[in-house]
Amino acid sequence: MIPGSAVYHVVEAMAPLYTAAVLGYASVRWLKAFSDEQCAGINHFVALYAVPVLIFHMVSTNDPYHMNERLIAADTLQKAIMLLALTAWAFWSHYRGRRRGGAKDDGAAPLSPIKWVVTNFSVASLPNTIIMGVPLLDGMYGSVSGGLMKQIVVMQFCIWYNVVIFLYEFMAARDSSAKISPVSVAAAAAAGNRDRIGENGGSIHAEGSRHQVVVNIEITEAAAAAAAAAASPAAPDSRAAEETAAAAAVAKELTADADANNAKAAEEVPAVPPPAPAQQVPPVMHVVWMAVKKLLQIPNTYASFLGLIWSLMAFKIGFSMPKIVDDSLFVIYTTAVGLSMFASGTFIARQSRFVPCGYTIASLSMVLKFLIGPVIMLLVSLAIGMHGTLLHIAVVQAALPLAVTSFVYAEEYKVHADIMSTGVILGIFISLPVTIVYYILLGL
Repeated sequence: MIPGSAVYHVVEAMAPLYTAAVLGYASVRWLKAFSDEQCAGINHFVALYAVPVLIFHMVSTNDPYHMNERLIAADTLQKAIMLLALTAWAFWSHYRGRRRGGAKDDGAAPLSPIKWVVTNFSVASLPNTIIMGVPLLDGMYGSVSGGLMKQIVVMQFCIWYNVVIFLYEFMAARDSSAKISPVSVAAAAAAGNRDRIGENGGSIHAEGSRHQVVVNIEITEAAAAAAAAAASPAAPDSRAAEETAAAAAVAKELTADADANNAKAAEEVPAVPPPAPAQQVPPVMHVVWMAVKKLLQIPNTYASFLGLIWSLMAFKIGFSMPKIVDDSLFVIYTTAVGLSMFASGTFIARQSRFVPCGYTIASLSMVLKFLIGPVIMLLVSLAIGMHGTLLHIAVVQAALPLAVTSFVYAEEYKVHADIMSTGVILGIFISLPVTIVYYILLGL
C-alpha cells in the first residue's frame, strides 16, 4: 500500500497549483483586477515565452543516450493508437451526421472533426507527468520513476505537442484560406470578364459612353454657337434668329440620337449574374504547407530541437550549461506552470458557470482520461513484453491528470478551452484516488 508520506508529497505538489488557480479565479470574478485583454496577454506570454523555455530546459537536461526503449515504445504506440482511433471515430461520426442531415453543408464542415480529435487526444494522452507524476510515482515506486517520467515528458515536448500545434495551425490556415479564396476568386473572375469584354470591343457600356461624350460635346458646341450668335451685337436680328433656330434644331436632333443609342445599349447589355459562392475547400496540400510554415515559426519548435541538439552534444562530450545562462532560463521557465494555472483560473472566472463545458462533456472527458487512456497503455505495454515495475509505472503515469500546457494552447488557439480548463481542474482532484486504485489493482 502507498505510504501516507507519499500521499502528503502529492498534496504538497497539488497545493501550489490550486493556489495559483484560485488566485486567478478570484482576481477576475471578485476583484475585477484583470480585463479580458489582460488575461489573454498572460496566456500569450506563457505560450510564447515561458513554455518554450521550459521545453528547452526539460529536453536539454535529459540524457538521450540512456533512455528506456520499451517505455518510449509503449508511450509512442499508445499515443499513436489514440490519435488514429480518435481521428477515425471523429470523421465517421461527422460524415454519418452529414448523411442524416445533422450537419450544415458549408465550407468549414468537412474538417470540423479535427477540433475534437485534438481535444480528445490531448485529454487522453498528454498527462501532467512532471508536476503530479514525479512526486506521486516516487512515493509508489521509488526514485527510479523520476527519470522515466522525464523521458516521457521529453517525447511529449519533442513530438506530440508539435503534432498538436500542427493540427491547430492546420485548422487556422484552412479557415483563413476558406475565408479569403472564394471572395478573391469571384472578384478576379468578374474583373477578368469585364476586361475581356473591353478588349474584344464588345463592351457596349464603353462604346455607349464614348458616343454619349461625343454627343454631349456636339450639343454643347451647338448651344454655345447659338448663344454667341444671339449675343453678338454685330449680327442682324433676322440672321441671329435664324442661326439660333438652326442651332436649337441640331441640338434637339443630337439629343434624340443619344437617347436612342443609350436605350439600345441598355437592351444589348447581357445580364451578369452574381458570382455563386465557392463550394470547394482550398487544396489540402496548400493548407498543409501553410501550417508547416507557421509551425516552423513557433518558439516551441525551436525550443524542442535546440534542446535536443544541446543534449546530444552535452551528454556526448560531457559539458554543462553555463551558470549565467542556466539561471536566466530558470527565472523564465519557473513561471510556466504557475501562470498556466493562473490563466486557467481566470478563464473559468470569465465563464457563466464553474464547469464551462457542461457536466456531460466533463464526465466523458474524465472517462477518456482515467479509463480509456490507461487501458490502452496497459494493452500496448503487455503487447511489447513489458512487466513488473516498468509496466506499473507506464500504466499509472497514463492515469495522471491533463497537462496544464494543453490548456494554454487550447486557449491560445480558441479551440475547446472550456474542456481543457475543466480537465485540468477536475483532473487534479480525481487523479489521486484513481492512481491509487490503479496502484492497488496492478499490485494484485
